[in-house]
Amino acid sequence: MQPSRELRRIAVIGAGSAGRDFALRCSRAGFDVTLEDVMPSRLRSAQQTFESESLPGALHLASTVEDAVRDADLAIDFVPDELESKLEIFSMLDRMAPPRTILCTPSTAQSIADLASCTYRPQLCFALRFDPPNSATLLYTSRSSLEALSAVEHLLAAIGFTVKSLQDPAELAQSTNKPGDQH
Repeated sequence: MQPSRELRRIAVIGAGSAGRDFALRCSRAGFDVTLEDVMPSRLRSAQQTFESESLPGALHLASTVEDAVRDADLAIDFVPDELESKLEIFSMLDRMAPPRTILCTPSTAQSIADLASCTYRPQLCFALRFDPPNSATLLYTSRSSLEALSAVEHLLAAIGFTVKSLQDPAELAQSTNKPGDQH
């Protein structure tokens, strides 16, 4: 079943190996991808990689986050998995991307519920945990849009991942440890 919300334009922030691989997967699957990185050398390296392939989807390079997310249906960052870095990029994406844009972040250390609460679109924020070789766990919150969740699941499946969706374990733990509970 197709999701009611279609994702066509993907912004990938970070052209290191993980970001480049994700952008390549999306372009191979026919998505329109814009890849951004603060390091011009990473963009040049990505461009060389992409030129060696015939890709069904479009692949553009951007030198600023604003240019990358301007028309994005989904923006995903590949910045270091540290709280300060994730908060900074989520804040930038939230300010610069259209209100309809879904925000995703690969993270094994951060709570998506916490990151989402720092945006004006908590219902459109998701975290990913990639498991080799081609599995991904999609973390959502109690505030997540089911339509957006379904769209991200379909995107991940379209680029070759087996997807399992789970509510953010940190959010679940917080809801079971309410003030006044005895330990």
